[in-house]
Amino acid sequence: MMDWRGKRYWLVGASEGLGAALAHKISAAGAEVIVSARSAARLDEVVASLPGRGQAVPMDVQDAESVAEAARAVGQIDGLVWLAGVYWPMPATEWNPEHAVAMADVNFTGAVRVIGAVLPDMVARDAGHVVLTGSLSGFRGLPGAIGYAASKAATMSLAESMRADLWRTGVRVQLANPGFIKTRLTDKNQFRMPFIMTPEAAAQEMFELMCDEAAFQRHFPRLFSYVFRLSRFLPDWAYYRLFA
Repeated sequence: MMDWRGKRYWLVGASEGLGAALAHKISAAGAEVIVSARSAARLDEVVASLPGRGQAVPMDVQDAESVAEAARAVGQIDGLVWLAGVYWPMPATEWNPEHAVAMADVNFTGAVRVIGAVLPDMVARDAGHVVLTGSLSGFRGLPGAIGYAASKAATMSLAESMRADLWRTGVRVQLANPGFIKTRLTDKNQFRMPFIMTPEAAAQEMFELMCDEAAFQRHFPRLFSYVFRLSRFLPDWAYYRLFA
């Protein structure tokens, strides 16, 4: 079991939902928590509600200078958790260029910006912990998920590549792939969402993953995740007949 006491963790995308719930769990475990997102007011509310030490550092992950400035303000950290994301339901037949680019830029390129601001120091110290949030939607293309599924697939591939490069070092990389979580993002969906989780339940899954120093990834809810994980083994004709 990981000892959280005295650690400093930076959670990006933690002004509400899963990020805020995970901030509470990490804080209760004894770590200092730094939370970032665009809304300073929401971040202040999160920090005020934490059981332990916390700090709010507003940041726009789409702005390289904002990321660099926030990283300087945060300083040296023991761990980074990437949770930021935006989402709009969008099939290719109703392509919205602004929304598609925003999903790619926040969900994936934003992660690249933030990781690039902290990883070199971790590599130099041969110590650190990076956790990325993917999605069950990233395992294979889905209808109505232009932008979101693609950006999550890219984030998952990024985590896997980082793991391949760093697993023999002191920098630990992990990947969490949740299904549906009850947030203002999933409130946009007009379809039934099986096995939908509360932010607190999803945060518990992520916290357990982070506590397991031998684990690389976790997919949850577990039963629901098998639908997506096993779909990778279906031939194209079968997959698209079932999912398209």
